[in-house]
Amino acid sequence: MRAVQRLYRRRVRPTQVVSPELATTLSQVSHEIGRQVGMLVDRRGHPEHVFVGDAGKLWLPDFGRLRAGKGRLRGLRLVHTHLRGEPLSSDDLTDLALLRLDLVAAVSINGDGQPGQVQCAHLLPEGPQRQMWTVLPPFSVHDTSLDFLELIRSLEDEFARQSGVQLAETIGQERALLVHLHTPRVTRSVEVCVAELRALCDTAGVNVLDVVLQRRDQPDPRYVVGRGKLEELVLRANQLDAQLLVFDPSLSPAQARAVSETTELKVIDRTMLILDIFAQRARSRDGKIQVELAQLNYTLPRLVEKNTMMSRLTGGIGGRGPGETKLEINRRRARERIARLEHQIRELSKRRGQRRALRQRRGLPVVAIVGYTNAGKSTLLNSLTQSTEPVENKLFATLDPKSSRLRFPRDRELILTDTVGFIHDLPPELTNAFRATLEEVAESDLLLHLVDISDDDYLDKIQAVRQIVEDLGLGHTRQVLVLNKLDRLPPDERRRRLRDQEAVSISAVDHDTLGPLLREMERALWHGQRAARNKT
Repeated sequence: MRAVQRLYRRRVRPTQVVSPELATTLSQVSHEIGRQVGMLVDRRGHPEHVFVGDAGKLWLPDFGRLRAGKGRLRGLRLVHTHLRGEPLSSDDLTDLALLRLDLVAAVSINGDGQPGQVQCAHLLPEGPQRQMWTVLPPFSVHDTSLDFLELIRSLEDEFARQSGVQLAETIGQERALLVHLHTPRVTRSVEVCVAELRALCDTAGVNVLDVVLQRRDQPDPRYVVGRGKLEELVLRANQLDAQLLVFDPSLSPAQARAVSETTELKVIDRTMLILDIFAQRARSRDGKIQVELAQLNYTLPRLVEKNTMMSRLTGGIGGRGPGETKLEINRRRARERIARLEHQIRELSKRRGQRRALRQRRGLPVVAIVGYTNAGKSTLLNSLTQSTEPVENKLFATLDPKSSRLRFPRDRELILTDTVGFIHDLPPELTNAFRATLEEVAESDLLLHLVDISDDDYLDKIQAVRQIVEDLGLGHTRQVLVLNKLDRLPPDERRRRLRDQEAVSISAVDHDTLGPLLREMERALWHGQRAARNKT
């Protein structure tokens, strides 16, 4: 113990990785006790931590994993011994990357307890090879050709340059690493799933740095992608200076907790990403209430205590019994808030019901535009009704339903409603929270199922929307399939895609193509009613 404590008195010149004197003392102590001995040395050459492991491994002290600033290394180098002359281990390199150390150095011990060669590794800036670190050729402890300070300065200059460029390109955006797990149960291709996840991130204002793919027969029950793969993800995120891990598919509460405990990065999944988009897009009181309810229902089972030492009893002096932990208080408040929001939604639903009843007394039919997100529903509403609703080429650009009157010849009118877009694997939290909004669809006399025919995945999206309509109990409502964005297809491809579809084809931005759609709507609403009355 005294010999280990004396290691704190050793100093290294700032330009040295390790001095011959320090290497000799480390080797002698390590050889005598048969254990690895390590030190964390700052850039002035002063030891900050000394620790002892076993014959094959070290356990570093918990000195915090967050680094000081963008483009900066930790300011500490790890110098330790290897009893059997083995190369740098995966644990050494993992510590180098996760803790963003200046450098890792392993001193080999000869049979007589004297130091042998030194092996070093340091991090690398992001490059085309995607290599996180480089291992330098071994050198003698008496070799002074490597200038440690100069090496670190040049590395930090390059890290800072890259961080500055990335910051300028992504100011105001969170930097994310996407993780897609593909299992046999996923019917869509990897490319389609990743493209949709990228589009969701773009809509949410998240900058995607890289995408990591994994194929498994089924998700790992604890870590989704497995413990080893998760460690690789954390290393990659540290190399890219990412702030966020985005998982697809959604995580269970247990998986979310396990992954969050492994990294200090923010961890979200596809459902939470969609909820964040909805929170940004909600404008009306109805929409904001429904988004908050969906978020609370989703996060309630995921509330955890990040640090049990800081969440002891919160009862003050004079409080009897065990009291409540901070976690229990948060859960209770969340349940109370959910109950209040559900009451408000029921009240809002009653008012919408009254407005629908008024429309029914006036005999105005209701037509709802449904379809996959970003199919062009808002553009179609504007073109048919001369409205000026905002239109964006992004997913879920419309969250709150919009209604406008559409007048036909012979004094006929209808109410045309634009609805929130559907998406594959629609999270149940959204379906439940937005049931009030979906009531507008449920009370419709006709559904216009709008499809982006220029999308290569259009057939799969048609089926997804039809399944959601069935799940909402709307399969009995009359529907008209409308194929949109014809102008984006070359003539041959257009004819091929329209050949097998019994539908109305349009371009929502071209008024000249909307005539067949108007005639089909008139036929479905009024001619069908006349035929039904004649049969009666």
